[in-house]
Amino acid sequence: MGAKTLLLKGITALVGVAAVLFVAASPKHEVHVEKEAWSFQGFFGKFDQAQLHRGFQVYKDVCSACHSMNLLSYRSLQEIGFSEAQVKEIAASVTVMDGPNDEGEMFERPGKPSDRFKAPFANEQAARAGNNGALPPDLSLIARSRAGKGFGAYEGADYIHGVLTGYKEPPAGFHVNDGMNYNEGFAGHQIAMPAPLSEGAVTYEDGTQATVDQMARDVSAFLTWAGEPNYESRIRTGLKAMLFLVAFTLIAYAAKRKIWARVH
Repeated sequence: MGAKTLLLKGITALVGVAAVLFVAASPKHEVHVEKEAWSFQGFFGKFDQAQLHRGFQVYKDVCSACHSMNLLSYRSLQEIGFSEAQVKEIAASVTVMDGPNDEGEMFERPGKPSDRFKAPFANEQAARAGNNGALPPDLSLIARSRAGKGFGAYEGADYIHGVLTGYKEPPAGFHVNDGMNYNEGFAGHQIAMPAPLSEGAVTYEDGTQATVDQMARDVSAFLTWAGEPNYESRIRTGLKAMLFLVAFTLIAYAAKRKIWARVH
């Protein structure tokens, strides 16, 4: 083995050792998110409509003050058990900008079931101005975007619940920057959003006690549904496809045995 080859291998080994030592010496702030039990998990999972109703109430009464849901229409709420009359009432409770009219002017009108959820701010600049420069993310796909291996292989609902319940006092020696809040469920443990949920922030119409954990669970389920309203039908379709493939495989195997019986 030549001296040049040995030199290159030595340099490679040194770089590798230095990288390992650098990673080991770097402070680690692990994201701590508990795995929760959800009614919609598993092949036979399904959403709890009562929980989805409560989750929508949490979004409407708390989250909608800062976060939009631009991909969801009010009429979609009928899919989780709201009646047509209830949806019309919910939509009409907001005022939306429409137009132009025959005179070329924009005008305000009560919301309709076909309207998308009303955003709390007119544009991104207004949203940043109202939140000390931070831009509250749209929540339409937040559960979908936070699920999977990129975020530790836990479900999006676990992530949302972990963030909403992750506001704690920072550990000794941890520096929280100005305008930030410590959260053990958020990457880096510093989040611009203050704790949005507090005891009694919402009064549930069904009488459920609105603890922080309960509200966090309910809105996590609602946002999971909002990110994929056809989740249950997709699961059912997948089960039917699997059953068909199993039955087809058994029939094909039986046919093969029948046809090749004399040969064997």
